[in-house]
Amino acid sequence: MSNRRKGSAATRRTTRSLSAVVLACLVLSGCGAAAEPVARPPQVMAKADLGMQPDITTFGDFPTAPKDPAPDAGTDGVVLHVLEDLAVHQKPGGPIFGKLPAKQLENPTWVPIIAERGKWAQVLLPSRPNGATGWVRTDGKVERARTPYVVDVDVDARHLEVRKDGKVIGQWAAGVGAEASPTPRGRTYIMAAIEETVTRFSPIILPMGIHSNTYSTYGGGPGTVALHTWPDPSVFGKAASDGCVRVPADALRLLTSLPLGTLVRLR
Repeated sequence: MSNRRKGSAATRRTTRSLSAVVLACLVLSGCGAAAEPVARPPQVMAKADLGMQPDITTFGDFPTAPKDPAPDAGTDGVVLHVLEDLAVHQKPGGPIFGKLPAKQLENPTWVPIIAERGKWAQVLLPSRPNGATGWVRTDGKVERARTPYVVDVDVDARHLEVRKDGKVIGQWAAGVGAEASPTPRGRTYIMAAIEETVTRFSPIILPMGIHSNTYSTYGGGPGTVALHTWPDPSVFGKAASDGCVRVPADALRLLTSLPLGTLVRLR
């Protein structure tokens, strides 16, 4: 990948041809009667606050977001589909620090749920810093679903497995980040699927909700790490990428069939 700069850093998906996005990224409401007449309904305040909140996307950086409390853990496979801008809170009922839009890279927004408290769910976020989470209400404009799949990447062993209901349905040698640009570790997810039409090094690119810790950008984008294939098969099983996970073509075909929001564990 070129033009690099060092710095800090459910349902099936529909893929769209988004050449510019690929190149930039990877060449990359509780209701109820008011107790007192003078009190404003809570949902009115939430809407007012939400209008002033930044979008939480792969381009954003939210250093005050709660950190993933168990980055090596799995989930129950429950994912949340965001149908319209959704307020993201520091804790259940706590301050709002941003909003999840209904789309990420022109794909529908699906995020994994990692914890629940009543009508509240803690979800993984697509933004920096890696491991960022937030709390959202699940009784609004959202849909719930469950994906039985998990993608496990053993970075040190340079090995990728796809599991369905705990059973391995595919495994391959994978290329990972070089020593100087290691693949980040932690719990993330398949955020989008993009048809690649610019460089054609991979027919489909699967950006994840995680970023390079070495590069602040890939080709002017936000340094989003992705799953993709590579024209030279000698890279599989080697540590030679700028942080992305390179997989054989048959692995990519399976990965592309997985629902958005599917958990990926980079360990």
